[in-house]
Amino acid sequence: MKEINKCTLFQKKNEQNKRNTDSVNHPQHYQSNGMEVIDVIEAFSLGFHLGNATKYILRAGRKTKNANEDIKKAIWYLNRYLEKNK
Repeated sequence: MKEINKCTLFQKKNEQNKRNTDSVNHPQHYQSNGMEVIDVIEAFSLGFHLGNATKYILRAGRKTKNANEDIKKAIWYLNRYLEKNK
């Protein structure tokens, strides 16, 4: 039984390491505290506009040092959402 647990823990650690180093499928600037932005967006079924706003808010200051640019992008998507859902 202990062998299975060790193997499972190793697999989980290996998966996490892949996520931490995969800049295409799991970029660092979209991860925090074991969570990934895409998982949050999908869990809440946010859709395109709200999902993109969430993405830019959560990565603000992480991909580049200029957090204001990401926040402005998030606001753009929120305004677009409001315009489409009058």
